[in-house]
This record gives sequence, C-alpha cells and structure tokens, in this order.
Amino acid sequence: MAATSAQHATPKRHTFPVAPRVWGLKTVIVNLYFVANPDGSWVLVDAGIPGSANKIKEAAAQIFGPDSRPSAIVLTHGHFDHVGAVKELAELWAVPVYAHPMEFPYLTGQSSYPPPDPSVGGGAVAYLSFAYPKKPIDIKSHLELLPKDGSVPGLEGWHWIYTPGHTPGHVSLFREEDRLLLAGDAFVTRHGESGLAVITQKREVHGPPAYFTPDWGSAHHSVEALCDLDPEIAATGHGLPMTGEELRQQLKRLVQDFWLVAVPKHGRYVHEPAVVDEYGVVSVPPPVSNPVPTVLAVAGAVALAGVAWAAMSKRNHKKGYSYNKRSRHSAGQRPYSHNRVLRDTPAAIDPDYTNPTDHTNNYP
Repeated sequence: MAATSAQHATPKRHTFPVAPRVWGLKTVIVNLYFVANPDGSWVLVDAGIPGSANKIKEAAAQIFGPDSRPSAIVLTHGHFDHVGAVKELAELWAVPVYAHPMEFPYLTGQSSYPPPDPSVGGGAVAYLSFAYPKKPIDIKSHLELLPKDGSVPGLEGWHWIYTPGHTPGHVSLFREEDRLLLAGDAFVTRHGESGLAVITQKREVHGPPAYFTPDWGSAHHSVEALCDLDPEIAATGHGLPMTGEELRQQLKRLVQDFWLVAVPKHGRYVHEPAVVDEYGVVSVPPPVSNPVPTVLAVAGAVALAGVAWAAMSKRNHKKGYSYNKRSRHSAGQRPYSHNRVLRDTPAAIDPDYTNPTDHTNNYP
C-alpha cells in the first residue's frame, strides 16, 4: 500500500487512534494494535480474545484496504486474551509470529502458564479468572524468535524491551522518534481487575493485572525500565492510551510505590514467585483460600444440577429408568505432576515421574 494511504487513514468503526501510523482495537477486554511503516507495510501487535479474528480482519481492511495483510504478528505475551485469534490469522495471512524465547513453551503446547490467582485484585475480572482458558496454544509452525539485537521484524524505528514479570517472556515495544510505548500488560492504564473499569475506561496507570502476575519482583523491575524510557505516549493491553506529563508522573509514582499500590497484600505469588525455565513452569506456590470463585462455581453447579435433575426426572418418569450414582475421584486423589508443589517433596520433583524436562499442565 502507498505510504500516504497508511499515514492518512482515518480511524474507522472499532478502532481508536494512538499516534501517527498506529491504531488500537479493543476486543471486549483487551487491546491489540496495528502499526504501519511510512511505506504502508504494517505489523499486528497481539491478537485479542478468542473469536475476534473477523473483527481484526475487518479493522485491518478499514485501515489498510481490502485484502491487506501484515508482514508479521508480534506478541507481547501469550495470555489467552492476547493470542485468541493468532493461529487463525497466521494461517490466513501466511505470516510469521514473533515472540520472546521465554514465551515459547506457552505458544507451542508445552506448558501452561502459572495458574491465575482469583484471590487478588478485588474485582469481577479477577474473581472470574479461575474460569479463563488455561491450556497453551500451539503455533509452532508459525513461531519465530524475536531478533537478539532488539529490532522488531517488519517495523522501522522500533525496538523491543524484555519486560518479564507478568509472564516469563513478556516484551514491550518502543518507537524512538516520538517515544511511543506499546507496553502490553507490563503496566496498564485502567484498573486491571475491575469489571466497572472495563466499562468506564477511566485512564489511570496501574501495575500489571494482579490475578495473572506470578513474579512481582520482575514485574517491578520491568516497570522501572519502561519508566526510564520517559515515554510520551503509552498504549497498553488494557485501557486507553495516555500521554505527556500525566503519564510520566503516574508511571513514576507506580515505580516508587509499586509494592504498596500494585502488589497485593496477600496472594499466591506475593511472597513466592512461580519458578519457570525455558521449558515452562517448574513449580508454583500452593493456592490460597478464596471463597468468591467457590461461591460462584457452587451457584452455577447448583443451577446446572437443577436443570439436569429436572430433565432426568422427566425422562426417567417416561422411560422407567432408575438413577445410579457414579463413583468419582476426590480432588485429593488426582495424580500429581512433577511441577506441582507437594508437601514434604521438593518442588518440581515427582518420585514416580522419570522425565523432569517434560513440563506438564496439571495444576490445582
């Protein structure tokens, strides 16, 4: 596409402007970004929630023209709300997907992320995190490593910064010419755990979404590194873009007060981070008690059981069937995987498991 087309394309339905040659798109709870070069070529940064492929394709067509495709897809990280459409789009467009090597286990089906902690954050988005998709995706046929020199494939004048904490291989993208920062979820510009904040979109710098952050020490260092860039514009995975002195002052306060305002007082990963390596998750701290998801789950189960019982009773009344209870294994009888924390057993060791390099996904 000609340079002028991409430079002067006006934001259409669904999209919002960020900066010259950069547009954002919100898919329910999360943002992704279309980033263009002066010559009109472009890159997709992140891929929204599951089921958002058509919306992304429509927005791309509105900005760049029908049948336009990016030169690459770049992932800030692989959480379900950032990779929901990546496999479908990578196959449709026949383009590579770039990520940090520490994200590869979660993008090749090898390991799940550390489980979320619904007990932190105090909002509906956090409370419901126990029900979010947990299995890793597998896009190994499209996956490529981000270049070691920090350049961003397909984009001129950009470089990537390693910003772990929220995930082991999280990266942020920075454009020097106007100090534009695409921060992913290293920090966000709305309350990441609040359902009300999703609706109101109040612009305010916050730490990474607490319920999905398993390493707070690394998360703090990452926010410090981004603050040191002195960004003029920040566009994040959650919330609207922020600019200027308001952004910089709030970001500095977040760095200064990080352990008071971003880190929960109590939670699964507050005092002990998840342990990961290049193969995926090695061990996780034990879960903490949180009655809210249990109440929601029980309420849902009771309602579902009532419907099922009514249907079964009606069917049995007609056919004369009798109801037989089926034996079930209790939670305590589930097999342990080598990367699950066991009492009186060193983390990452299962005496009955013989291959400690094969990471699994069996978490409580």
